[in-house]
Amino acid sequence: MLLKNKVIFLTGGTEGIGFECARLYHSAGAMLSIISDSEESIHKAATTLPGNDIIFIRADVSKANDIKSAIAETINKFGKIDVIHNNAGISNPSKTADDTTEAEWDRLFEVNVKGVYNTTRFGINELKRTRGNILNTGSLVGDIGQEIHAAYSATKGAINALTKSMALDYAPFGIRVNAVAPAGVWTPMLRTWSKQQPDTAMVENYLDEIHALGYCPEGDVVADACLFLISDHARFITGCILPVTGGAELGYRRPINQPIQENLI
Repeated sequence: MLLKNKVIFLTGGTEGIGFECARLYHSAGAMLSIISDSEESIHKAATTLPGNDIIFIRADVSKANDIKSAIAETINKFGKIDVIHNNAGISNPSKTADDTTEAEWDRLFEVNVKGVYNTTRFGINELKRTRGNILNTGSLVGDIGQEIHAAYSATKGAINALTKSMALDYAPFGIRVNAVAPAGVWTPMLRTWSKQQPDTAMVENYLDEIHALGYCPEGDVVADACLFLISDHARFITGCILPVTGGAELGYRRPINQPIQENLI
């Protein structure tokens, strides 16, 4: 019960990594305020994760008034907030910088980066009172980049910088700020994308092979890391961008039994 009596404000907690985090946090004793802008996903998650110690709030993290109200509703329900986990994010479109429209660029930054700004702006006073902590869901691409995903990679790089700057700003108040940085993770969004590709088996093999440990994981492996970072077990860790990548950042794996091509020049 690492999170017994803790109140977690979790954005994007109805699908994928966020939902795995919600389930794990709840099983660890936490009370949850789960934020999503999708009524359909809220309904689906609520049927799977019922409980009087969980509330679901429909809100768009990019809209200040939505988040201000969601923070107030959470405090009204539970009396406090101990952790803000900024997990909500979008990845579309998959384009180069020059092919990305201004509207697409703005929307990515409004959700992925401004969302963190909004939850911090309206939740920081409560975290100062509880000496709580903030966790951001980043991505390995925020560090190494990704082809045909310029704007998305830029938002995740911004989250890395925000995480470190906020860690410094709020350390005097006893508030820790960290981030997790996954590589590939099997989420509903990734599964849908892979099925749309001409050769699904090739895509699945590719996603396995980019991880040094040899497989693309489910969201529960990221949730385990998140649980550690928001718990007291990580009480002396702040400003950390924790890779949960199976070693993907170490370089792409060569398929098993593929011979090394010698450079004869």
